[in-house]
Amino acid sequence: MAVKKACETLLERMKPVREELGNPKWRDLTQACYDKLIDLSCKSIFDKNEMIEYTIWGCSCAEVEVDILTGNLQLTRVDILEDTGESMSPGIDVGQVEGAFIMGIGYWLTESIVYGKEKGELLTNRTWTYKPPGAKDIPIDFRITFLHNSSNSGGVLRSKATGEPPLCMSIVVIFALRHALESARKDAGITEWFEMGAPSTVDQLFLKAGNSLDQFKLY
Repeated sequence: MAVKKACETLLERMKPVREELGNPKWRDLTQACYDKLIDLSCKSIFDKNEMIEYTIWGCSCAEVEVDILTGNLQLTRVDILEDTGESMSPGIDVGQVEGAFIMGIGYWLTESIVYGKEKGELLTNRTWTYKPPGAKDIPIDFRITFLHNSSNSGGVLRSKATGEPPLCMSIVVIFALRHALESARKDAGITEWFEMGAPSTVDQLFLKAGNSLDQFKLY
């Protein structure tokens, strides 16, 4: 927004010269402004009170497969519908949506923070123990769609933010996992409610799957 304000100030300074030259090329316009000693540098500060609040719409759906005997899982498909307003760069916005969702996957599934019980030191302080999402954690079928006929009069060039909403929408992974575990537990005759927190790592999923020792015996 501060850049937008600075650009508007520069355009206003250049307006008389543009009208005098009759809509010239940009190179000729800037040269003419320079010759007339018009300052072509500008800075601006964005005041938070100038921010126009707006709503971002979005929805997401996840499909997962869980190995009940090990707790391992695959995200077989994820669909995201994101409200970007009038996207300035669809390719960049797709990357923003995908990246934010994968960041959320790390929060919900893999990035466990463990502290020592005696000294309180952080035990998961490197990639041997702290697990950010990897290439195989990305959904096999990952579909991003932008909401059509959306605009935002209060945004930069009528666009909307795309980084934060998909992070929030990654919660669907936990919902899908709960449905999968509930199905497996029902088959095992277990109907009690169970808690699922963050992150629901492989070992946590294994413990919540309702397995019994008999399932691991070799007869």
